[in-house]
Amino acid sequence: MNTLILRTVAPVIISLMVLFSIFVLLRGHNEPGGGFIGGLIAVSALAIFGIAYGVQAVRRAIIFHPLSIAGFGLLLATLSGLFSVFFGVPFMTGLWVYPSLLGVEVPLATVMSFDVGVYLVVVGGFASIALGLEERDHD
Repeated sequence: MNTLILRTVAPVIISLMVLFSIFVLLRGHNEPGGGFIGGLIAVSALAIFGIAYGVQAVRRAIIFHPLSIAGFGLLLATLSGLFSVFFGVPFMTGLWVYPSLLGVEVPLATVMSFDVGVYLVVVGGFASIALGLEERDHD
């Protein structure tokens, strides 16, 4: 389904979907959303990109191997949980730090790093499955 219309509209759709996936990721624990749903939206954008331009274009666009992305996400999510143990609180307890960036106090939390890890696991895992299935169909 490699049509001129799809190849023309795909960059706009993909850009909006990736932007929306990051929005859903960042609103995470305060409202509905988070790493899993944001990751699914990002993988959907990669699927549209793959339909429009092919598997090799997707592999070039994501730079790293999808399983490497998933592995890094799993490491980040695990470290986010273990970080609380070093401060004498139970595993997976959320910890916050408030650094000042250009005079503005920015709250950072292990909860957010966990969500980013889940996002990367979902993107890497599902992208690996989708790309593997698509390549197998063309062999």
